[in-house]
Amino acid sequence: MRVSVIGGGTVTEATAETAAAVGRLLAQRGHVVVCGGRGGVMEAACRGAKDADGETIGILPGEDRTAANDYVDVAVATGLNHARNALVVMNGDAVIAVDGGGGTLSELGFSFVYDRPVVGVGTHDVPGVENVESAEEAVAFVERAGNQ
Repeated sequence: MRVSVIGGGTVTEATAETAAAVGRLLAQRGHVVVCGGRGGVMEAACRGAKDADGETIGILPGEDRTAANDYVDVAVATGLNHARNALVVMNGDAVIAVDGGGGTLSELGFSFVYDRPVVGVGTHDVPGVENVESAEEAVAFVERAGNQ
């Protein structure tokens, strides 16, 4: 399954560790990480996935594929800036949100539009987001949701 991991572009060390754990667990369980391809949660999730020999896809806001973080395997340049958030969500079968600001909130909205199951760790408290405390719980949630 492809899982979109969304969250802040600038994060604390603790948030980065959570995102890396999400990416690592997803990869260990055979899932592909889809993200916005830049820094913060996106980079940490990709780093975690690569630590576990996983596959990563970055849907970039600009026109330059080389702007992706060093842990992205497949970089997709869009030239769409924040409008690319819809593509980040659309290309996953489920969504894990870690932390995040306004961009993450827009991705959560697209998650509902595209009927993706959504789980969050330390993210926005909005209806439709299953909030959990750990990376393990988040990955378990998307696996259960993907098997329904």
